Amino acid sequence: MKALCSLLTLVACASVALGFALRAPPASLAPQPTPPAAITYDIDTGHSSLLFRAKHLNVSYVYGRFNEFSGQFTFDAAKPESSKVEVEIKIDSIDSGIEKRDAHLRSPDFFDAKQFSTATFKSKGVKKTKDGHFDVTGDFTLRGVTKPVTIDVESVGSVKDERAGEIAGFHGTFTLKRSEFGVSYGPTALGEDILVIVSVEGARSDEGGGKK
Repeated sequence: MKALCSLLTLVACASVALGFALRAPPASLAPQPTPPAAITYDIDTGHSSLLFRAKHLNVSYVYGRFNEFSGQFTFDAAKPESSKVEVEIKIDSIDSGIEKRDAHLRSPDFFDAKQFSTATFKSKGVKKTKDGHFDVTGDFTLRGVTKPVTIDVESVGSVKDERAGEIAGFHGTFTLKRSEFGVSYGPTALGEDILVIVSVEGARSDEGGGKK
């Protein structure tokens, strides 16, 4: 009798185990977490800055900015190499803090804003260099001249804000030689190398650009 009970118990346990095995998918077939998808953001110029720095008489640095620019960037945290960015800058929005100087900067001596009203950057590749840092390569066009540049970019952060929606920010720098873009005025007064500083905040595009 005891042997029969033991046998029945063994059969019952085996049936339960078999049923569980049939119901549970193999680990390789079990549902896996979905990686975050690429997100496209519209640049919020109210919380972004586009600055430049030039050396004056080899003794000091003078800073300026462009007040009007627009664009989008797409960031894919799982596949950074799939990320991209495009920016358009309105040249006549240049602002160095002195209107007389700004008028000169808009002239053919410098940016020639009437003939070349915009400058653009279009990325061609993104490479992760370390956590939160990327090299963004692309074409920069100024005064009708296009040259490749590499921007050292830092991911500043991202957040879901009650008012602004889903937002993300990046900060980058790159250096260009002004003579390569046809800006050769004042070679003894102004430095050849121009540092460009870009700090952008973007609101998720499919949320209508965020709430201001």
